[in-house]
Amino acid sequence: MIAQLNGQILSKNPPEVVVEVAGIGYAILCPMSTYYQLADTGSSVLLYTHLSIKEDAHTLFGFISKDEKSLFRELIRVNGVGPKVALAILSHLTVGSLVECIGNEDADLLAKTPGIGKKTALKLIVELQDRLEKIEFSSAVMASNMAQNNINPNAKKALEALQSLGFKSKEASKMISAIDDQTLSTEELIRQALKNK
Repeated sequence: MIAQLNGQILSKNPPEVVVEVAGIGYAILCPMSTYYQLADTGSSVLLYTHLSIKEDAHTLFGFISKDEKSLFRELIRVNGVGPKVALAILSHLTVGSLVECIGNEDADLLAKTPGIGKKTALKLIVELQDRLEKIEFSSAVMASNMAQNNINPNAKKALEALQSLGFKSKEASKMISAIDDQTLSTEELIRQALKNK
C-alpha cells in the first residue's frame, strides 16, 4: 500500500497530477480541493494517497491532508459510492462543510454534487453520521466547525446526551444552537435545550 508520496510535480491536468518520486512518475487523481492547493509544475509536494486496485486498473488517489484522505476512505465504504463519486463529492465540498452537511442531515446540499441523487445523499448521511463521530479530524477542521456553529466545548457532550434520549441529530443540533450562553456546563446545556424544545 502506498500511504504517501513526497516528490516533484511533473505535470498537472485536472484532476490528474504526475508526481516524480525517485525517478518514477506517479499519476495521481486528486479532488479539485487538493488540486487548487498544489503549487506550480516543478514544485515539491506531499500527498497522502489511497491505492485502489481493480481487475483492470491500479489507481492512485492523492489528498493534500490526512482529513481529506480519511473522509475519502469513509465515502468509498458506502455501498454504491465508488472512488470517482467520492472524488466528485470532495471536489464539491470541503472536509469541514461535508462533515457539517452530514451532521446537519443536509441532503439537498449533498445532492448538488454531480452524480449524486437525493436517494444516494440520504444514504450517505445515514451511513456516515455514526462513522464520522469516530474519526479524529485535525483541530483546524474542528475549529472551523466550532466557529461556524459558535459551539460551546460542552455542546458535543450535550448533543450526544440528547441523541441518547432519542432526539434526531438535526433536532438536537437545533436545540443546542438556540442557546446563546456559550459558558454553560454540559448539564446546564441539556436542561436549557429541553426547556427550548
